[in-house]
Amino acid sequence: MDTTTTWPTAVEIHGLRRIFTPRGSEPVAAVAGVDLEVEKGEVVALLGPNGAGKTTLLDLLLGLGEPTAGTVRVFGRPPREAVTAGRVSAVLQTGGLLRDLTVRETVRLVASTFPRHAPVDEVMERAGLSRLAKRRVSKCSGGEQQRLRFALALLPDPDLLVLDEPTTGMDVTARRDFWAAMHEEAARGRTVVFATHYLAEAEDFAERIVMMARGRVVADATTSELRRYADERSVSARVAEPEPALERLRALPAVSEAGMVDGRLRVRTLDGDTVARLLLDELGGSDLLVESAGLEDAFVALTGAPLAAEPDETEPTATDETEGVSA
Repeated sequence: MDTTTTWPTAVEIHGLRRIFTPRGSEPVAAVAGVDLEVEKGEVVALLGPNGAGKTTLLDLLLGLGEPTAGTVRVFGRPPREAVTAGRVSAVLQTGGLLRDLTVRETVRLVASTFPRHAPVDEVMERAGLSRLAKRRVSKCSGGEQQRLRFALALLPDPDLLVLDEPTTGMDVTARRDFWAAMHEEAARGRTVVFATHYLAEAEDFAERIVMMARGRVVADATTSELRRYADERSVSARVAEPEPALERLRALPAVSEAGMVDGRLRVRTLDGDTVARLLLDELGGSDLLVESAGLEDAFVALTGAPLAAEPDETEPTATDETEGVSA
C-alpha cells in the first residue's frame, strides 16, 4: 500500500446525485443526494435492499460513471485518477473473465498490466486460489470466480478495496473463507468499503454501517450504535384518549418515538417496563403488547424493506450468468 501520502480521508462524497432517464419513462434518481466520508483504515458496509442505490454509488466512487451533481474524491483525487494510480481496486458483480485461461494465467496476465504489483503466488495464496492454479476459469464455480476477482484486486496493493456484493455465488463455507481473508486485509490497515443486502455480513465484518434506501443514506452509525437501537422495545396498547397519552410518553427520556399505528398507540423505548406500567396504571391502556426489537427491525424501520434471505447453501457452478468481473 502507498504509505507516502498524508491525506487523512479515503473517500469524500458531497451532494452526490445520479439521475437516469429511461426512454419513455420518468427520470429515476438512483443516488438522490448522498454525503459520505470514509477515513483511512475504516471498514464500512453499505447496507440496503436491492435497488437502494448501493451499486450506483460504488460505480461513481470508482469513476465508472459521471455524477449528475455533487463531487467524489478518493484520497483527494478524482476517482479515475486514484484507480489509475493503483490506490483503488474493486470486486464487482459484472464484467468478464477469459474463460479459456487458467486461474494462474489470468492472474499473471492482469499482473503484467501494472508497472508494479504484488507477487502472483502471494495474492493467489491470500485469495485461497493456490490449489486451483491450473483450473480453467470456465470450470470454476461462481464462488471460485469471485475469489479470482479478489486476487486480481489485490495485485496493485491498493489502499482502498471496494466490494459490491462480493459473496454472490458462494456457499456458507466459501463465504466464511472469503471474509476471513478480508479480515486479514483489514488488519493490514487497508480501507474497505463493501455493499451487501445481507445484514449478517455487515454486522460481522463492518465497523460502521451505512444504511441506504431509495438512493439516500437513512442511517450512518457504528455497528455498536445500531445494536443499541436494536435493543429498544416496541410497546403498544389501545387508549381512549391518544393525544394526552402521547404527550405524556414523549416527555420520557427513554422514549425515542411515539405515535399511532393502526389504531394503537405505539412506543419505541429502552425502558419497556416503565412505559408498560405507565400505559396500564395511569393512561388507561388495554390490550398491551411488548415486543423486542433487533437489528432486523432497525433495518426494516430505517429502509422500509425486509432483509434479504441468506444465500443458498449450495455453491453454483459457473455459467454465463455467473461469469463476472475482473477487478
